[in-house]
Amino acid sequence: MTALNAPRDKYNAVWIIFFILGLGTLLPWNFFMTGSAYFTSRLKDPVSATFDQSGNVTAAGGDTRNVLESKFNNVMTLCAMVPLLIFTCLNSFIHQRVSQKVRILGSLLVIFVVFLITAIVVKVNIEPMPFFCLTMIKIVFINSFGAVLQGSLFGLAGILPTTYTTPIMSGQGLAGTFAAFSMICALASGSALQDSAFGYFITACAVILLAIMSYFVLPKMEFFQYYIDSNASHPSADEENKMDLLKKEDSTEKRPAVSLTEDEAPPTVSVVNIFKKIWVMALSVCFIFTVTIGTFPAVTVDVKSTVADGGAWETYFIPVSCFLFFNLFDWAGRSLTAVCMWPGKDSMLLPIFAGLRIVFIPLFILCNVQPRYYLPTLFYHDAWYIIFMIFFAFSNGYLASLCMCYGPKKVAQHEAETAGAIMAFFLSLGLALGAAISFIFRSIC
Repeated sequence: MTALNAPRDKYNAVWIIFFILGLGTLLPWNFFMTGSAYFTSRLKDPVSATFDQSGNVTAAGGDTRNVLESKFNNVMTLCAMVPLLIFTCLNSFIHQRVSQKVRILGSLLVIFVVFLITAIVVKVNIEPMPFFCLTMIKIVFINSFGAVLQGSLFGLAGILPTTYTTPIMSGQGLAGTFAAFSMICALASGSALQDSAFGYFITACAVILLAIMSYFVLPKMEFFQYYIDSNASHPSADEENKMDLLKKEDSTEKRPAVSLTEDEAPPTVSVVNIFKKIWVMALSVCFIFTVTIGTFPAVTVDVKSTVADGGAWETYFIPVSCFLFFNLFDWAGRSLTAVCMWPGKDSMLLPIFAGLRIVFIPLFILCNVQPRYYLPTLFYHDAWYIIFMIFFAFSNGYLASLCMCYGPKKVAQHEAETAGAIMAFFLSLGLALGAAISFIFRSIC
């Protein structure tokens, strides 16, 4: 049995389902991140704050926000990325002990319940400090189970041909674009912030329900079941089938082969040995997301427009230039790997390009970030910020997607799921490191 005998993915149904599931992995986090205006509006504390002549809330240092508001983005990112890292690491070890169905379906259900609670809380009056704590607890839950979901999906995609990692990455990119567009629509509607937020989170619930239904359909796909059955047969098939199964590979790619004689034991999966084969891809994706989360949104969200003067552009500047542009071009970069995969998986250009992204840190810090304390503003005009954001987002999506596609394809077929889980762990490690250093990057502006 070889990949040449594999059934076709009729109507690209499996590809579409993986796209929807990818959408479900990052949609929760993006809805919390792009909905920061709603959350910070619930954190205002007029009793303990002082007011300037214009009636704005003024905190120490001239910042027109209290402590909870000013630290919300940094603490939110940290509460998201640390659990993401821990649970992605756990998933690398438990994926062989806990069934795929329990991990994926259970995670989606927990995320749905948390979003339903978030929508209900919109209508409930809660004091700023309890609301802040409750929000951070929900973020911890969403990203903990989101990590298990993400790691499980990348491991699952590692069993399928290379191109089936792309829909997960592309779906994750659309998650951010969808969230940003929803926020802009909410602003344009003119509705009260509370009403807009309620509709915003109910929309998220609907998308998560769609992901749950898609997952129920997935095992019914003949194409998907073919690869799952083939992979499951590798370590324990009848001896007469082992040789054919272990030679199975995608007709367009070459993967390390494993050969067994009748007297040999089935191949064992070693996390350390797999890491030795994929460490370049793993560290590259880690660095890519360290740079990204180190600056976005902790630094980029505080850039102020120098063109707008109290008009509509001032209202839409961050929603459009920061959130929409980042997610739109990140999505474009992730989706491009469906038709173009350059550099190749063994080329050193890929880690070099990943390393060069460090230049975006000083570029954004030297934009018009306000309030600023130490460094001057060198890139004053809005156009500089927008240009940096486009290249920053596109390179993040394209390079990260390449790394995640290549990682599981540098190992033997029976090691692919573990390799996918390891890649997901290093992706999450990059997110956590970026969240930690975002405090430093924002403080030196």
